[in-house]
Amino acid sequence: MISKKAKLITDLKKAVEVPTRNGYGEGIVLAAKKNENVVVLCADLTESTRNEEFKKQFPGRFVQMGVHEQLLAALAAGMALEGKIPFITSYAMFCPGRAWEMVRTNICLNEVPVKIIGSHAGVSVGPDGATHQAIEDIAIMRPIPNMTIIAPADVIEARKATIALLDVDGPCYARFAREKTAVFTTEDTPFKIGRAEVFRDGTDAAIIACGPLVYNALLAAEDLAKKGLDVRVINSHTIKPLDEKTILAAAKECGAIVTVEEHQVTGGLGGAITEYLSQIYPVPILRIGVQNKFGQSGEPKELVEYYGMGVSHIKKAVEEVLRRK
Repeated sequence: MISKKAKLITDLKKAVEVPTRNGYGEGIVLAAKKNENVVVLCADLTESTRNEEFKKQFPGRFVQMGVHEQLLAALAAGMALEGKIPFITSYAMFCPGRAWEMVRTNICLNEVPVKIIGSHAGVSVGPDGATHQAIEDIAIMRPIPNMTIIAPADVIEARKATIALLDVDGPCYARFAREKTAVFTTEDTPFKIGRAEVFRDGTDAAIIACGPLVYNALLAAEDLAKKGLDVRVINSHTIKPLDEKTILAAAKECGAIVTVEEHQVTGGLGGAITEYLSQIYPVPILRIGVQNKFGQSGEPKELVEYYGMGVSHIKKAVEEVLRRK
């Protein structure tokens, strides 16, 4: 059953849908009101990355860079060294993708508080196709020292995450989705960077997910409960640093884990959890995500199903991992 501490909506199947990138757009305005050092740098995608309201309210703190993602990251590092808190925004495929070396060397090596906002992440970008579908972004960011990585589950959590980035004294990467996805958390749902939240209690197996696919994980667990399976669901919105305490508890108390993410199964959340538990407390793990393939054009929900990240795929993975206990 849904954890009382989770404070989610009462009927998951009646959830409305809103893009998580909208949460960034709301959150960045609130962050700017909270701290006058917040500035936004955009790579020619003001509307797509939801920066219109920030630009309207804080025109003197908004910099339109044009299509120069490498310069976007490098200039932001310089501004951070002078005391600003820059939020740099583009499609995730282009920043951090195209700007990776500047992110690594200019931002992370100097440990400056640049907040990298990667919009349009995952295959659910849809018709834009493989060239624009960032499904390797977590993997390229996770090995960089000093980097914090966040993948909010819905628009409300995205707003909370954007504001919370102010309190991280160093570089951060937050990935957001273009497509409308279920809104199932509430204003009262707990959120803290670095702490995973147990959204559903259970001891037979655990599903650990991030991003909008946390919703699919909850639906899968709800269906499995009808078969008598008691499945824990954990929202691991922070991928780096992992909440090792919560993950270790899931391994010990459930004995089997399925990870879920809209990303390559290599190098993302599933990889991080597998790497950690293999050294501390090995248990059977199956990873739901893109299985070493490029994306393609299609309708967002169709692509999620095609790449094996739908509710039915998560249910099958849980049943399979239980056979391995």
